[in-house]
Amino acid sequence: MAAGDGSLPQQLPCVFSPKSRQYLAVCAQDGRLRVWNTDSKTLQQEFVPSAHLSATCTCIAWGPCRTVKEGPQRKKRKSEAAQVEEKADLLAMGTAAGTVLIYSTAKGALHCTLDGAHSGGVNCVHWHPEDSLLYSGSDDTNIVEWDLQSGKTRSKWKADRAAVTSLSVSPDGKLLLSAGHVIKMWDLETKEVYRKFTGHSTAVTTLRFATSRPPDSNGLYFLSGAAHDRLLSVWQVREDRKDKNSVVSFTLTDEPQHIDLIPSSSKEEAVRLAVVCKDGQLHLFEHFLNGPCKKPLSPSCSVQMSDTQDTPSPIPLLAAALGADPRAVMLAYGNHLQPVMEKVEINTAERHVCLTRDVKTSLSLSMETTASKVKTPVINAKSKVLVPGLPGHTAPLTAAQQGTEKRKKDSDNKELSIAERLGEIDLEAVSSQKGASRATASLQTDNFAVLLMQGLESNDDDILNKVFQTRKDVLIKKTVARLPLSAVIPLVEELTKRLQGHPLTACLMVRWLKAVLMHHTSYLASLPDLVAQLGVLYHMIESRVKMFHKLTKLHGKLHLLTTQVAANDSSNAVSEVDHTAKLVYEEESSDEDDASVDEALPDEGSDHWDEEEAMQDDEDDDPDRREEAKANGEEDMEHENESEEE
Repeated sequence: MAAGDGSLPQQLPCVFSPKSRQYLAVCAQDGRLRVWNTDSKTLQQEFVPSAHLSATCTCIAWGPCRTVKEGPQRKKRKSEAAQVEEKADLLAMGTAAGTVLIYSTAKGALHCTLDGAHSGGVNCVHWHPEDSLLYSGSDDTNIVEWDLQSGKTRSKWKADRAAVTSLSVSPDGKLLLSAGHVIKMWDLETKEVYRKFTGHSTAVTTLRFATSRPPDSNGLYFLSGAAHDRLLSVWQVREDRKDKNSVVSFTLTDEPQHIDLIPSSSKEEAVRLAVVCKDGQLHLFEHFLNGPCKKPLSPSCSVQMSDTQDTPSPIPLLAAALGADPRAVMLAYGNHLQPVMEKVEINTAERHVCLTRDVKTSLSLSMETTASKVKTPVINAKSKVLVPGLPGHTAPLTAAQQGTEKRKKDSDNKELSIAERLGEIDLEAVSSQKGASRATASLQTDNFAVLLMQGLESNDDDILNKVFQTRKDVLIKKTVARLPLSAVIPLVEELTKRLQGHPLTACLMVRWLKAVLMHHTSYLASLPDLVAQLGVLYHMIESRVKMFHKLTKLHGKLHLLTTQVAANDSSNAVSEVDHTAKLVYEEESSDEDDASVDEALPDEGSDHWDEEEAMQDDEDDDPDRREEAKANGEEDMEHENESEEE
């Protein structure tokens, strides 16, 4: 039976061909399909879709084995019987653009393209075991039934409110499992829901029928696995519909990435299961499905792989396939670009098995020596030179003229070293003019971004020191913004290492770290193991900020003391103030004077102007009285002035 993986986008599809396990199909990140021969351990075929960059492959599934006849052999019946055999031929690939590609390994070319039915990316594909039918589930929440003979849609229906992430067809071809918000079992004749199962909080990535028994005998079981879940759940389809919860759980060390299962046809036959987890381990299970089991089941055997170095490092397993022999397992391990395929016999009596293999971690790519030589072209001052690394940036031409004359003689025999290249690119030449153009600023930013990438890849302290010595915040922000996402984590690790050094160096590194957190927060938040990668940085920041509160209090108290001391010093420096009065005024008024003043004031009902005229006449008649009155008048004026001043 073909296996259709409803895998997550970050997991690269990797599936063995059914029955004979002769081929291994791997889809790389660039959308290329590679088919490896497990017998000869070589690359059999490679297919590059026309839209492999925009419509990457999200899932692959081998079709049922077909009978391939090489020609009539009537005279040699024995050889004819040997040549007529079932081989894996068709391979279905779902893409992110909503199309399904059918590739033929017998032809070595594309068989047909199924499109026009899905409006979203295809998440899972699964073949019908007998008829030439294919089922696909998509982000548009629909399931499409394709007829491969006509290449058109046979049926289409809405499966769920959410995206369909996994599909599986029963061995008899009558039932279909689909996973969205809930797991639904469909009757393929009527396209109606037969049962519903709930129990996963995340997207279901794996669905498999574990038994080939009919559903009316309470013997139909299926298996499901979800993203970020370390359990595989087994569900039983019961006649009384009391199947709300899973009956068996298999424990894993990490999220399941690849599953191969040999179903059981009766109660006396056990289900064999091989699960490759995201951490690169293989877990083997063997269990008799006969009703519920309360405790989760541990694997009967766990397999790990490591290299043969002095300090062994793990080798990740990519896929595993079970055979007729319970101890024989076909393994694929290494990397997706050049996987290693091997059929091994595992001693299942041991709970933990570690296999050591000598695997080259780097790919050996042959290059011609003439093509790898560096040649410096002759350029003039008006031309622009593109520096490899980031698109759209240019290199300065200032220092390129100094070493050209010296290197003309041996330019064909000697390559430029990194020190010579750094000498030609003057990083410390800063323009002193205030009105520098924007082109110069972008040019310097490009140089910093390229050199920062080269320093991180080669771990060259000289390059990194020159880049990290800048104190311009604008230049730091632009340089960090131009970095690709793959360089963010190495940059953070380098900054963390330098933050542990001298405090003056830490002050410069904090500026770079702040720029990284400002520009690449969304990328860092998407990393699943961010806490583990930034653990050293967290602990260092906590240890340095631990005394910050106490230092702030001490700073405040010292500030108060210094301001008080400064105030006292300033008050002592000021000359003493003369407190003697410049003018002293003494009031000599008495009660008699007040009474005379009151008597001198006219009454409200008297004629004031007549009294003044009579007094003037008396003063004119008696000169002595006039002088006396004058004296009295002056005294009265003085009293009035005193009252006004008061």
